[in-house]
Amino acid sequence: MNKVMENRQEVWNQIKSKTDRMLEAIGDKSPHAAGANGIYDNMRLDWWTSGFWPGILWIVYDMTGDERYKNAAWDWDARLSERFLENHYFDHDVGFQFLPTAAIKYKLTGDADAARRALFAANFLAGRFNAQGSFIRAWNGDKHGWSIIDTMMNLSLLFWASEESGDPRFAHIARAHADMVMKQFIREDGSVHHIIRFDPVTGERAEAIGGQGAAPDSAWSRGAAWALYGLTNTYRYTGDPAYLGAAQRVADFFISSLSDHVVPPWDFRAGQEGEEDIPRDSSAGAIAASGLLELAHALHELEGGLYGAAARRILSMLHECYGTWNDPKHEGILREGTSHKPAGQNVNVSLIYGDYFYVEAVAKLNGWQHRIF
Repeated sequence: MNKVMENRQEVWNQIKSKTDRMLEAIGDKSPHAAGANGIYDNMRLDWWTSGFWPGILWIVYDMTGDERYKNAAWDWDARLSERFLENHYFDHDVGFQFLPTAAIKYKLTGDADAARRALFAANFLAGRFNAQGSFIRAWNGDKHGWSIIDTMMNLSLLFWASEESGDPRFAHIARAHADMVMKQFIREDGSVHHIIRFDPVTGERAEAIGGQGAAPDSAWSRGAAWALYGLTNTYRYTGDPAYLGAAQRVADFFISSLSDHVVPPWDFRAGQEGEEDIPRDSSAGAIAASGLLELAHALHELEGGLYGAAARRILSMLHECYGTWNDPKHEGILREGTSHKPAGQNVNVSLIYGDYFYVEAVAKLNGWQHRIF
């Protein structure tokens, strides 16, 4: 089963056709999860997933040159930025929101306002840095000492801002956070914590928290995907082999934990139930596959080929067993994503970030070069 590799253009054409149907159905909604009927919800604009739907549109525009996608994506960065002028809930995830909207818009069109908006978001993210503990604070409210693995993917906004502005402080913060992650989040076997709580005053580690994983000592699969991709990106921006080695350690754990089915369970240590009873997370598979393609690109052909082959196996399984190609009324691309199993939220549904990273990964296989994460 390797249809994505053998017929990559055919698979891309299916994605384009699906995106056309999504454009009609979703329009300017800000989707996160689809219900049992396959219809995407419409979240507030400062919800963490608001950049992924326009991000899909920008990738498809870049791959096709079709102005319809550019026109549909064009205003999203302005709409997001307007929320900064009101009471808002932006947090550590502004990279997820402004990289696939403002930053890619600037890269593809040269729009100066888009660059300004992305730099504003980077300043906001840098302002969440706790110098005592060397971490970027997660979420808001009273969680002053909380840091989560997801933030590794948002560091690309800081590296981009450093390159664009010439100010190294953004990159200094990104590297400090990545160094902390290697020390505090990545276990010796390559598995990954979701949440680490620090004392926000002293910077001392207080505890690990299970979060969206099964337990504090479990192995939430999407967290591993965020880590391997984010560490690979940090290596790409810095050239520091320590990040590359850490990315490989997480990737090795991820790949070795997969069954023959290759799309991961929501947590690799989710208990002793029969495998058929444990929900899978197609979004974790898509994120990991795109990250593994980056990791393969960063290494010599022989070593990197192992990671590239794993990525293609995952993408092929996603295409064959999780795609909604024959269900035109279903608004998502991939079924069976798991958002937050411990809370019973959005289990076995389409997730817009799973769709985004699947599109991103297949676009890479078809020669897409304008990476933004």
